Amino acid sequence: MFTGIIETLGEVTDIISEGTNKHYIVKSNLSNELKIDQSVSHNGVCLTVVALSENTHTVTAIEETLQKSNLNELRIGNKVNLERCMLMNGRLDGHIVQGHVDQTAVCINRAELDGSWEFRFKYNSNSGNVTVEKGSVSVNGISLTVVNSGIDEFSVFIIPYTFEHTNLHEVIVGSTVNLEFDIIGKYVARLVSR
Repeated sequence: MFTGIIETLGEVTDIISEGTNKHYIVKSNLSNELKIDQSVSHNGVCLTVVALSENTHTVTAIEETLQKSNLNELRIGNKVNLERCMLMNGRLDGHIVQGHVDQTAVCINRAELDGSWEFRFKYNSNSGNVTVEKGSVSVNGISLTVVNSGIDEFSVFIIPYTFEHTNLHEVIVGSTVNLEFDIIGKYVARLVSR
């Protein structure tokens, strides 16, 4: 369980394919604090730490994860948003994020405003996922508030701190991002559809 409050950025230093799996070696200032078997969110995807080295950790993504997320598009040098699991005695600063990506979306607009940024994302609504204005959504693992919600697209506004301390500064029109829709909204949508 995560909060969507990104702790730091990691850098992909190597990618090793093994069958249909991919092992990502990530360098970060958190890597030395991690343990084998620990769950860490990488761009919103909950992955298990399988190896540690000096200032790096390794995680493995299976084929299903690669198909449902943007991890398959990662290249050496790319930045990933990192967050360790939520402590049960800690504050829930963002919203409840499971680290289970529902689908990807494409950035269709990025506008620099006077002191902030607006990003607009388009996704395939056939899966039944929805956003609501002022509701929560996780974009690349970042807990964000939805504005201007549509049937298959939505916008978010980004403050300078979030822009600089997450990989959103690398997201441009055409970039693919991971989406995890609000867990409460998913349950409500399922109940209503019965």
